[in-house]
Amino acid sequence: MTEYKLKYGCNPNQNPARIHMDGKELPFEILNGSAGYINLLDAFNSWQLVKELKEATGLPSAASFKHVSPAGAAVAQPLDSVERKVCMVPDDLELSPIAQAYVRARGCDRVSSFGDFAALSDECDASVAKFLVREVSDGIIAPSYTDEALEILKSKRRGNYLIIKMDPDYEPELMETKQVFGIKFEQKRNDSKLTMDLFDDMPTKVKDIPEIAKIDLLISMITLKYTQSNSVCYARGGQTFGVGAGQQSRIHCTRLAGNKADNLWLRHNEKVINLPFIEGIRKCEADNAIDLYISDEYEDLLKDGVWQKYFTECPQPFTKEEKQAWHEKMDKVALGSDAFFPFEDNIERAVRSGVKYIAQPGGSVRDQAVIDCCDSFGIAMAMTGIRLFHH
Repeated sequence: MTEYKLKYGCNPNQNPARIHMDGKELPFEILNGSAGYINLLDAFNSWQLVKELKEATGLPSAASFKHVSPAGAAVAQPLDSVERKVCMVPDDLELSPIAQAYVRARGCDRVSSFGDFAALSDECDASVAKFLVREVSDGIIAPSYTDEALEILKSKRRGNYLIIKMDPDYEPELMETKQVFGIKFEQKRNDSKLTMDLFDDMPTKVKDIPEIAKIDLLISMITLKYTQSNSVCYARGGQTFGVGAGQQSRIHCTRLAGNKADNLWLRHNEKVINLPFIEGIRKCEADNAIDLYISDEYEDLLKDGVWQKYFTECPQPFTKEEKQAWHEKMDKVALGSDAFFPFEDNIERAVRSGVKYIAQPGGSVRDQAVIDCCDSFGIAMAMTGIRLFHH
């Protein structure tokens, strides 16, 4: 296949639309369903992320993409009983390593992952398919699929679930082009390799970063490489904890990602895990209810006539004091930034979400002030020297 015609482009009025490589064979195969313009943007960006994350860590990797930015990314790590509940894994489902990675990736921000595009670095097996078939998702990209996984996934969305098989050996040309307003842009593709060596330059007093924290920093930096800038990413325990994408201000990125990380941490609380949902409630409805329950607008959920739609009994409020006490237990969080921190306010906000390890390019005239701020909080910070803007 050298050309793939699309129903329309980014919007229905943008027609005709197609993808091609100037007569060269396309490096993927559509095994089921039909692909849209945004589907393929998500697919190829997410594939790059998981491929690079697998190369950097040696671990099966996965991502959950929405609107050309990751809602979550993760590597394979076993889930304990609490994490399984947070990620809404059925009790009878045994997770393979690649399934662990995707479950974690989607669990980073389940509300944002609604209708996602899934990406896997390794073969999609039945374990992934059995989990994914119960979720709202638009499609998946992987290097291969087992027969059983294909059979399960082809039953999704009335048989129209988009399944893409990617050539794992495909390497794009060094130069890349795009058009804006009829004007061609050309640049060298961002082929920089992100490895543990990025964290060698540590100007802070604290210089010790545990191995799992280095993996978390790698996850955050590789995630940022494929996230619309400006962007900041929090990570913990082998998965992103909060991704702040496309903000004009660095502090707004840090706040947005931090708020998402805080919400994910709140979902681990016993009070949230044990919410008395009615039998048969859809996962998306439960996710939205949880999101509202842990927010400052929880009273809207607990009003008479509303809570009955979700719960067998009205839950007790998750008070501000209880949330604060739980947040104080949040620690060992890693944070990556796609560009330098210009002010200390980013560090001060990160500390509130348990950040102990930071990776950022450096290069600001105010680097020393940021370093001093990290020192005051006992944070280990690496200056990577690599900016990761993505537009």
